Amino acid sequence: MSDIFHQKIQKALADPNLQAALDGNAERRISAREQAYASLPEDLQTMRQRAHAVRAETIANLDHYLEQFIARAQANGLIVHRAADAAQAVQVVLEIARQKDAHLVAKSKTMVGEEIEVNRALEAAGLKVVETDLGEYIVQLRGERPAHIITPAVHLRRAQVGQTFHEKLGLPLTDDIPTLTSAARRILRQTFLEADIGISGVNFGVAESGTLCIVTNEGNGRMVTTLPRVHIALMGMERLVPTLDDLALMLSLLPRSATGQKLSVYTSLIHGPRRDGELDGPDERHLVLVDNGRSAMRRSPLAEALYCIRCGACLNACPVFREIGGHAYVSVHGEGSPYPGPIGSIVSPALFGQQEFGQLARASSLCGACKEACPVDIDLPKLLLRVRAGGEDLKSTRDPSGVPPAMSWGLRLYNWAARSPWRFASAQRATAFFSRLLAPASGWLHLPAFTGWGYSRDLPRPAARSFHQRWAAGQVEHNSAFEAPQPPAQADAGEVQESRTRGMAQAELVERFEHELSELGGTMTSCHAADLPTALLALLQARQIKALLAWDEDQLPSGILGALQEAGIEVLHRPDPGVKVGLTGALAGIAETGTLVLPSGQGRMLSASLLPEVHIAVLRISDLRPSLEQVFKEANAGSLQQVRQASALALISGPSRTADIEMTLTIGVHGPGEVNVFCLED
Repeated sequence: MSDIFHQKIQKALADPNLQAALDGNAERRISAREQAYASLPEDLQTMRQRAHAVRAETIANLDHYLEQFIARAQANGLIVHRAADAAQAVQVVLEIARQKDAHLVAKSKTMVGEEIEVNRALEAAGLKVVETDLGEYIVQLRGERPAHIITPAVHLRRAQVGQTFHEKLGLPLTDDIPTLTSAARRILRQTFLEADIGISGVNFGVAESGTLCIVTNEGNGRMVTTLPRVHIALMGMERLVPTLDDLALMLSLLPRSATGQKLSVYTSLIHGPRRDGELDGPDERHLVLVDNGRSAMRRSPLAEALYCIRCGACLNACPVFREIGGHAYVSVHGEGSPYPGPIGSIVSPALFGQQEFGQLARASSLCGACKEACPVDIDLPKLLLRVRAGGEDLKSTRDPSGVPPAMSWGLRLYNWAARSPWRFASAQRATAFFSRLLAPASGWLHLPAFTGWGYSRDLPRPAARSFHQRWAAGQVEHNSAFEAPQPPAQADAGEVQESRTRGMAQAELVERFEHELSELGGTMTSCHAADLPTALLALLQARQIKALLAWDEDQLPSGILGALQEAGIEVLHRPDPGVKVGLTGALAGIAETGTLVLPSGQGRMLSASLLPEVHIAVLRISDLRPSLEQVFKEANAGSLQQVRQASALALISGPSRTADIEMTLTIGVHGPGEVNVFCLED
């Protein structure tokens, strides 16, 4: 390990604020993930194996799926650009900005954007770039890199965030998290409204339909892909799935692994720019497909790391990351890596050079916690060992193994001792004797750092008697009844879904939907169509609302808007950021996750469910479906064609939310803080 890496580790271990922040993040993320896994419709291991198989198939046949995806995306109206490296990707973005005479760029979180350093290039060209994810916005104000794939400001305490807002934004000093979040919402709202270009990442691309899938919680991802007139999506070329069914599988695992949610608040399915007659959405959508070393990585022994879906679960599970944080993962020359933790210790050497980043793989205990946490079952310890061994350097031909001489001689000595049972037993006794002399009180042996391996590591004092000695003396309990668990039977995915669909009657769908929506912080009211105007008016009057954004009359149950207008409510059909309530219909509702399915189209403003503080949706009971898989199945069958045909589709699961400051849940960030669903009885 380099001296700079050692210094970063020392600094992290000595920082009490960082240690408290990392501990809090890991404990809450792991607990939330376990609870979310418990609600899976199938056995977790079965789903992990299925997801692994999908990713393996995609990467093995990536050229085919890329060709299919690009053809479909272009047919949908996307302008597709291929970028061989970071320089080409940045140049594409710069050229689009120049053609559009852009000055302000609103950017949502994208790891590819961090990888190619698009912000630096745009700012050097004179553009203002504003990160709009709360965590990314905080670290941008501080001039730092994100410290975590999912939670960029994981390393900060609330007092540090308050101090940053005080110094950089001139706000009164406070550490109240709702106040800080509200301030960020107010400031960033103008960025969304005034931006010339919106930049986003892409979580998944669907090869069969040319769909871009973007997953967010705060609403900023929907803002930057809906309000600016130009949208640029940055996507790693490996982030494909073959079909919508495969996407449903990934969406059942990604949110649970990343944030402990059954489905993220906003899942956007984007097919193309806005069409004739649509009032919101960009005039142009550009997709930049980035290689930047992925093709070479695919041909290397590290290809399995391309299966990663960027959930960040391995970071939270890793005992090393939980002590040193993301900012300690640096090159031998101190350059930060956009990808920290176990997966970053593999991806960074593969993409940016083993000589520079190969040392990161030594910041691992190889305990296997990362593999157990991975939702697509990547064998991370195996890949870490390949990087440690020197592997195949994709950027350099120099041997980067860098094993210190002391460690090399130590391994040779161990090899000599292990060849003889007598020598090995003698070495064990000698080691136990001297180590207990070195650690008589604390019970911990502090290792020397001169080997490199011993740096910042402590081991428990060896036992006075070996396991074999205690076994022979009858001091170890033997459990002869233990049997290795058998792998679960793998049911066909279609059979599982059909069983779930048959087993959930309409009454159960309503009850499940209401329960899940309530758990998310939303509310559901059941009523007949004739009673809907009265119920709506009561809600609006209770909040003293005089105007609302609404879908057109023909997209809502007949007579609703007329009744509201007669009662003195002004109904607007164009985006207006000053209106506090938005009224929409819904194509479908998903019972398992409390999710609304909203398509774009003529008379259907997606911004009506995004800009206001309160979102009211009207959903017919007959449009409830048990699961996202069922919605995609019917889309393929043609009964829910708008899922595939709309220029954009929003899956909405409750009010917008964030936990970017000290893992404290705050409702209402960039999207609505209140979601009310009126469920119409048939």
